[in-house]
Amino acid sequence: MSETNPIGGLPLPTGALALDTYDMGMQFGSFKALDGVSMKVAPGTVHALLGENGAGKSTLVKCVAGFQRPTSGSILIDGREQAIANPVVARTLGIGMVYQHFTLAPGMTVAENLLLAGGKTPAVIDWRAQRADLQRFLATTPFQLDLDARPQALAAGEKQKLELLKQLYLKPRLLILDEPTSVLTPQEADEVLGHVRQFARSGLCTVLIITHKFREVMAYADDVTVLRRGKAVHHCAVPDTTPALLAQAMVGEAGAATPEHQASRAAPPPALSSQVASLQVQGLNVVGDRGTLAVQELSLAVAPGEILGIAGVSGNGQRELVEALVGQRPRAAGAVTVQGQPYHARREENHRLKVRSLPEEPLRNACVGDLSVAENMALRDFDRAPLCAGGRLRFGHWRSRAREWIASYGIKTQGEGAPIRSLSGGNVQRAVLARELHGDISVLIAANPVFGLDFAAVRDIHGRLRGVRDQGGAVLLISEDLDELLELADRIVVMSEGRIVFETPGASANRQTLGAHMGGGH
Repeated sequence: MSETNPIGGLPLPTGALALDTYDMGMQFGSFKALDGVSMKVAPGTVHALLGENGAGKSTLVKCVAGFQRPTSGSILIDGREQAIANPVVARTLGIGMVYQHFTLAPGMTVAENLLLAGGKTPAVIDWRAQRADLQRFLATTPFQLDLDARPQALAAGEKQKLELLKQLYLKPRLLILDEPTSVLTPQEADEVLGHVRQFARSGLCTVLIITHKFREVMAYADDVTVLRRGKAVHHCAVPDTTPALLAQAMVGEAGAATPEHQASRAAPPPALSSQVASLQVQGLNVVGDRGTLAVQELSLAVAPGEILGIAGVSGNGQRELVEALVGQRPRAAGAVTVQGQPYHARREENHRLKVRSLPEEPLRNACVGDLSVAENMALRDFDRAPLCAGGRLRFGHWRSRAREWIASYGIKTQGEGAPIRSLSGGNVQRAVLARELHGDISVLIAANPVFGLDFAAVRDIHGRLRGVRDQGGAVLLISEDLDELLELADRIVVMSEGRIVFETPGASANRQTLGAHMGGGH
């Protein structure tokens, strides 16, 4: 029995659909998340959606996928207006979505996850027939996954492939991808996007992809729409644009630098053999949450005036390494020195040796949410002059310095007395930056410092990291974004399965070579 259109009752067509949004608006109280967005997505194409955080990208695709109802305007499928009341209606229309965060059932096998995605699982499953059908389906894709494997045993890249396979198995007419390559190596990203493009060009499906990577847009998309502050401000065919033009459209400023741009670097630091490393790690072992070694015999050194980047796919020991370096996780073995002196991440050592850190998820790892912005800015030196004198805390000094930093770092807040949890992610990060970058810095440990932040915040924070390097500080930059490392790092090492497996100068780093080592190849 063929599926029918939920509006007109007629059999649904198959193959790639045409999507149009016309003057679409979405309002939450007085806030306009979408403001008159009109966009045309041609059938059988890959259409990229670009924009800063908060530009309206997620709101737009949620309206198309039936998770939200636009407050004005229309959505047209194949030229016909459709009221997509909920995700079930969207699914019936042939609309599928792969989310940025995994939605897998961890206790079920790959085969069970694929069947569950269909939403029409029979009470009694003929597994022989179903497995044969799934094997035939997998043979049409470039992805090889064990049907009996469970998601908890899969690497992040394999989980992302399974998320994509769940949707492809349902033969969508429109496939929406939300940051689909954020956990993939460059090779895996090329494999996934190459298949998606081939799928679209075969006429089977139309693809709408949210991404922040200009390289992916230029390599795999046919057309691109840029959103800024809820409005569609730029539409074009990809051959007719450049990353610089797209960046300018995103931020609304002339001459905006692109994330792919290789920044001019200062002269490389002198050889470590001729000087004391600012940060030295030797033979470090760290036990992970499961009781096994997450970091194994890891050694590295960062020179004064150098940014050392650590690349790697999520889950290869980077989080445990950072936690061990900043004192949030015990070290099972090994030694860490700063300026040649033993370092155990104690508060007194941080002051004396001038060590700072920018942890991932700063609201959780570097702040006390219920304390004010001014109080959080004082956490590092509240008991030192001029914030403290004669054993008395001088709260006026806390507040006046906070006001200076709020202005200097462009922090958007109701004031220095507002709880820091009331700030957006980018503004929390700026507040932590103001605190951690105050005064002289010998070593800065930064973990995914711009994850989830908007384009302007990324550019600002990257500039400040370079400033630490240019003032002679040593920066250890741990990032899952290879573009970020290629832009900033003087030297890049790759971490895989808790070990350093590859090293290269930043200026001559090759994306594919890095990706091969990130993926466990040689």
